[in-house]
Amino acid sequence: MDGYRSGFACFVGRPNAGKSTLTNALVGTKVAITSSKPQTTRHTIRGIVHREDGQLVLVDTPGLHRPRTLLGQRLNDLVRETWSEVDVVGFCVPADQKVGPGDKFIAAELEKVAKRTPVLGIVTKTDLVSPQQVMEQLLALQKVMEFAEIIPVSAVDGFQVDKLSDLLLGKLPEGPQLFPDGDLTDEPEQTLVAELIREAALEGVRDELPHSIAVVVEEMEPREGRDDLIDIHAFVFVERPSQKAIILGHRGERLKQVGMEARKQIERLLGSRVYLDLHIKIAKDWQRDPKQLRRLGF
Repeated sequence: MDGYRSGFACFVGRPNAGKSTLTNALVGTKVAITSSKPQTTRHTIRGIVHREDGQLVLVDTPGLHRPRTLLGQRLNDLVRETWSEVDVVGFCVPADQKVGPGDKFIAAELEKVAKRTPVLGIVTKTDLVSPQQVMEQLLALQKVMEFAEIIPVSAVDGFQVDKLSDLLLGKLPEGPQLFPDGDLTDEPEQTLVAELIREAALEGVRDELPHSIAVVVEEMEPREGRDDLIDIHAFVFVERPSQKAIILGHRGERLKQVGMEARKQIERLLGSRVYLDLHIKIAKDWQRDPKQLRRLGF
């Protein structure tokens, strides 16, 4: 097909800069988990944008941050590895937060790849501030590094999301379709299910918990003799007994709530009824232990 473009793009930025929400808005459905807690994304979930004139594969990376644990270090390595392999990078800075040292740290890293990979500056969450503040943020971002383009967007009200899609696609090489029509992500369903459970477990828990939660789906298969029900058995791993108590809640109420919320999202994803069996396990200090990190899929 003449002029058809295809390739990979990734969004980078400080934790909680709106990268996952933007990925979901571009793909048109929920493929990356979102949460108001930083450090939500741990796997490079790929969202696939299908267009008449091309195919844009979005790689969603964890937020780059100054690492305090082995897990943090591995996540940062993953980000840098991703940057070196994509065709275009979108650097996300939220409109409602001042450009700070964290952004400059990322920009300094990005300048190393900018020689061979175009970098777009993206001001996200424009729905949260006045047009004047958006203008000021665009000017502040311009001073951080030299971008191929700069664009303000809002994933929430759809402002300029299509325009961003055009800009990203324009930076891709000409080439054939990479994934079949209708595919929205190349992540195995089990990974997505684990992420949805983790998202539900993160909602409403205290700030010290996000980093300490990992989810492993042990088993996922249709119930014998029924084609309308999938049985899922999963473990939520935490690092300490006190964290287990927080997630369990009073008389197990919180865990029940997590299960209900996750089940709704999983049923939407799989298009089938689901029986979800959730248990909490303690894996002491797993974020600092290479063996446990491997076992939990990092």
